Amino acid sequence: MNLILFFNGMVLVASAVLMGGVALMFRTTADLFVTSGLVAGVLGGVLAIVGWAGPSGFRRRHIFVLTATSWITAAIAGGLPLWMWGMSATDSFFESMSGLTTTGSTVMSGLDTTTHGILFWRALLQWVGGVGIIVTGMAILPILKVNGMQLFRSESSESGEKELKSAASFAAATAWVYFLLSVACVIAYMAGGMSVFDAVTHAMATLSTGGYSTHDASMGYFDSSFIQWSAILFMILGGMPFAWFIRAYNRRIFSSEQLRVYLPGLALVVLVLTFWRVATSDSAPLDALREVAFSVVSVVTTTGFAVTDYTTWGTLAVTAFFFLTAIGGCTGSTAGGIKIMRWIISAKAIFTSARSIQYPHGVFTARYEGRVIETEVLDGVIGFFTMFFLSVAGITFALNFIGLDLETSLSGALTALMNVGPGIGDVIGPSGNFASLPDAAKWVLSFGMFLGRLEIMTVLILLTPGLWQK
Repeated sequence: MNLILFFNGMVLVASAVLMGGVALMFRTTADLFVTSGLVAGVLGGVLAIVGWAGPSGFRRRHIFVLTATSWITAAIAGGLPLWMWGMSATDSFFESMSGLTTTGSTVMSGLDTTTHGILFWRALLQWVGGVGIIVTGMAILPILKVNGMQLFRSESSESGEKELKSAASFAAATAWVYFLLSVACVIAYMAGGMSVFDAVTHAMATLSTGGYSTHDASMGYFDSSFIQWSAILFMILGGMPFAWFIRAYNRRIFSSEQLRVYLPGLALVVLVLTFWRVATSDSAPLDALREVAFSVVSVVTTTGFAVTDYTTWGTLAVTAFFFLTAIGGCTGSTAGGIKIMRWIISAKAIFTSARSIQYPHGVFTARYEGRVIETEVLDGVIGFFTMFFLSVAGITFALNFIGLDLETSLSGALTALMNVGPGIGDVIGPSGNFASLPDAAKWVLSFGMFLGRLEIMTVLILLTPGLWQK
């Protein structure tokens, strides 16, 4: 358990370093970032020293604790500057958890007049959280063999570690891809007319698929087709598996079963909704295409940026976006959601089962990327879907019990677990935010964001008594 203390201490120390950097960049808020950094740094140093000095005794079950506690610790640290700035403890933790999990739900308004230091800190939380979930998804979750993630472990190992010799090199290459894509996004936004500050903060929110903006009108503030199409492109890239970029660069192999579903699927939904929007409104075809493409990509990649309120498009659009909320990006990306890989595995399992019923004496096996999908992978995916729907039901019930209406409760549960950001309805829809919710609801949603970001089972297994038995 001492390694857990040490690692959490280092998370606090790293947070303190980031706060120091922000203090140097933005002098008007330097005092609160320096104070927050000192608190986090001292506490982190003490935990690191205690953890380093003690005996190890580290077991496999401790990885679950380490994974869960490090994200909570980071969220607490991330909320310190917001709390010292004047937000309540509940709101600062909610905003920080939403940032680190790249959910993008916010309780803040008046962003156009908010000090740049706070706005940059929110964007930085999302950018760091995006890197964090990629590392967690590629290095930790597959080892724990939860939710079918071990299949992705095999895929990412083949595509990266054989060329780069080690997992550490693979992680470093992934960080470089993430950084270079972020720089390219900054350049594109600046070319579209954004200021340097807006370009950097929005690029960090785009590649992390987080969706925090520096303006209340989100991306709609800029009223630029070029910026919106640039955002669409980089949101799509943020939702792609980062192992694919490494494989494409090192081995010139561009095939990916996830991408063969992800990209055509996005195109199909965009075209269908565009035709419907043109047919039912007076929107020009190109404007409708841009608005629909932006909204669909933003929701599917769980980014949460908005240029228009799609809930005003009619019942079909609201229904479509409700279901799109659960799709998610690719496994191994910064996007949240159920993930494309799980949908593919589920579809193949159903098809294989149907074939077995049709031909009882036949032998049929489901394959992913040419490899047989093992039984434990199928069990993990089935377990994930089961716990996902139970978690949605549980969080919906909790929010409804607190006093939220059914639409807000169900939409809030989905947007938290899927790390999407905006929900459906007048309260938490694209044109609203979460500020008006009771504190109890914000804590429930914070837990939902945390649960969804760590693939549900990683957290819930900590509540299993058998895990702690010798």
